Amino acid sequence: MLKPGDLRTMTVDQLDDELLKLKKEQFNLRFQRATGQLQDVARVRVVRRDIARICTVARQKRAAQPKSK
Repeated sequence: MLKPGDLRTMTVDQLDDELLKLKKEQFNLRFQRATGQLQDVARVRVVRRDIARICTVARQKRAAQPKSK
C-alpha cells in the first residue's frame, strides 16, 4: 500500500511509471479473478485505491506546475 506522503515526494514521471505498473497488476488481477485463480481477493481493492491515490497526487502536482506558453 502506497502512502500519500511517499507519493508526494515522487516526480510526475515517477508517478506515471508507478501508475502504469499498477494498471498492469490490476489487469492481471481481473484476469485471475475471471479464471478463478485469484488467491488474494483483497489485493484488488488495495490496487484500485493505490491507483486513485496516484491519480490524485499527480493531478495536484500538474495543477501546481506553472503553465508554459
